[in-house]
Amino acid sequence: GTAAAGGPAEDRPWAAGLRIPPGGGDRHQREGGGVPHKKIHREGENRQMAQLYFKYGAMGSSKTANALMTRFNYEERGQKTLLVKPRLDTRDGDHMVVSRIGLTYPCIYFDEMQQLSVMELQQNACVIVDEAQFLTREEVMYLVGLVDDLGIPVICYGLRSDFSLKGFPGSTRLLELAHTIEEMKTICTCGRKAICNCRKVNGRFVFEGEQVAIDLENDVQYVSMCPQCYFKAKRAFYAEKAASRVE
Repeated sequence: GTAAAGGPAEDRPWAAGLRIPPGGGDRHQREGGGVPHKKIHREGENRQMAQLYFKYGAMGSSKTANALMTRFNYEERGQKTLLVKPRLDTRDGDHMVVSRIGLTYPCIYFDEMQQLSVMELQQNACVIVDEAQFLTREEVMYLVGLVDDLGIPVICYGLRSDFSLKGFPGSTRLLELAHTIEEMKTICTCGRKAICNCRKVNGRFVFEGEQVAIDLENDVQYVSMCPQCYFKAKRAFYAEKAASRVE
């Protein structure tokens, strides 16, 4: 189990689901862990090369397409990868990653990856996580364990913030812990750089509601916008709402 020497499992969140001895050096100690144990290295690999990458961008910045192209680039060179997404992401069907430009590839869910043995995980040259904003903070710590304890590079793609400009827990933790952070850029309909995500329900912009919308009855879409257009749409939303109360 995960409750090896070094303290109870709940004191070592990176070890949750990762069936290896705790340890991993200084980063784990800074998280409040116990005495590091023997590190686990992949044969023939310099462990120091492995990093945790977070590539974020607004909707429409080709995050999923880049995740699938990264997988292709690895496997074209004969290196196996593990393509993963959170189970919460159901928009593309069961065990599938689908990009807007039509690229698709089967994946496994994050909780399924957590059930893999060390030997099975170490068969992969890289772990690629799509829709990483839906990860929990604890799941991000599991990825830290893959990098620090097993020496497996992990590349995460996802949104930085939601439609109300609040950070997703998973994205916030990735911004705190990733070795390398890269912004993937896209543009607003006005031509400016888009960094905001705006929610449309049945064709109308909305600025209230749950962070994650799982709505099978309404047409829910997301549009990337520049701050100027985002706040203009937000002012119009609340002006219309105030007018309807007066009536």
